[in-house]
Amino acid sequence: MALTVMLLNGASFHGGCCRHRVLLSSLGPFLSSSKLYSSYRRPGAEPEKKQSWQNVDFSFKKGIDHLKTQLSLLKKETQDYLLGPGGHLLSQHVLEQTRVLWQFRSQEDLNKWVISSDVEIGGKSKVYLKLGRNDQGALLYGTLNTEVPRDGETKYSGYCSMRSRPAVGSFNRKKYYDWSNFNSLYLRVRGDGRPWMVNIYTDPYFSHQKDDLYSYFMFTRGGPYWEEIKIPFSKFFLSSRGRVQDNQHPVWLDKTLGFTIGDKVDGPFQLEIDFIGLLQDRAHREEFAYETYDKN
Repeated sequence: MALTVMLLNGASFHGGCCRHRVLLSSLGPFLSSSKLYSSYRRPGAEPEKKQSWQNVDFSFKKGIDHLKTQLSLLKKETQDYLLGPGGHLLSQHVLEQTRVLWQFRSQEDLNKWVISSDVEIGGKSKVYLKLGRNDQGALLYGTLNTEVPRDGETKYSGYCSMRSRPAVGSFNRKKYYDWSNFNSLYLRVRGDGRPWMVNIYTDPYFSHQKDDLYSYFMFTRGGPYWEEIKIPFSKFFLSSRGRVQDNQHPVWLDKTLGFTIGDKVDGPFQLEIDFIGLLQDRAHREEFAYETYDKN
């Protein structure tokens, strides 16, 4: 049934495309090699005599295994949905005051994150991610280099970041985080004294909001001791193309979390993260930490 729906959706979306391309895009899980050869041909090479769909190796066993995995995920999601919000009883969900989102104890935990730097735009900064001592915590380290690429277009450089992978459900459906039961982000970190920007990336519906970003500047104190940082959601400011917007809260949106360093200081840096969680701070009453102005 799911395969039929996928075929129908693919056929309706790719109405103007060739039928074999629609079929290949729908049967992706059943193909042992999902690479489709492009129409580009090197100068002097003979033209390809086979069609692009004839170069695909169809693997029925791989497709069945993938389908079993997705159906088991769908079964678990259905059971969690019938049990209550987030797979917990409603009474537990209402009384929940803390929740651990990410903790770093194995390589599998690190695989849920992606690192990047200004190398993508021609810069020279370097960033690495590995487990800390005794497999306790994640160690994000590297070297910041603010040298601007000589491409005639780039004006600024020098940043490194770490970002969580988007959560997906069965059959690659987009999942949403529900943080409405909490009002603060809770971190246990150990830095080197350099400032970091904690970012909440959103995936908005409208294209003109694609640059919207919730940010908070986290100043680490350095030294050998761990520090616990509580960041109320009201402290996050929503910036859109560099402008601070009105008092919206990043708790009802699908999102990914990230850490970015770009303090324009060349040299090594490091940040250890033990865990990232949520907290319901009953004593915090502030709704918005920044000044607001009436719009004309």
